[in-house]
Amino acid sequence: MWTVENRARYDRGKLRYPTDLTDAEWELAKAEIPRARRGGNKRTVDIREVMNGLMYILGTGWQWRAIPKDLPPRSTVNHYFCRWQHDGTLDRLHHALYVLCREQAEREASPTAAIIDSQSVKSAEKGGVGSIGRASMAARRSKARSGTSSSTPRAC
Repeated sequence: MWTVENRARYDRGKLRYPTDLTDAEWELAKAEIPRARRGGNKRTVDIREVMNGLMYILGTGWQWRAIPKDLPPRSTVNHYFCRWQHDGTLDRLHHALYVLCREQAEREASPTAAIIDSQSVKSAEKGGVGSIGRASMAARRSKARSGTSSSTPRAC
């Protein structure tokens, strides 16, 4: 509910970009981001700014080349995005925020119930494992025929 307290808490007008992390959000995210490795060169980039750049790209849906000049270079932000995706940092961050949201809603950290709709039950009753294989094969065939498949390698 939008109360005076909530409006003040969610006001992003004082930030440089609406996607920038507040101090409270940064404290949560900082705990999940791995520290710099020992033995190499010192980290010269501000990780909070990298996170702001990543949130800018994800929040606006813009292309990497359209990242503003006052954020770290797109190659740096993309490098950390790929690294964090590969080592599970983004998954850990998502899980930590998920647990926090459930606790703020006064629910248990992990759900204790699941909802199965009638359509899922019907499909499981009819075909079981055999129909799953046929369905996925048909989808692969139609994807190749439609010309939507691509041989371009993924970015990360």
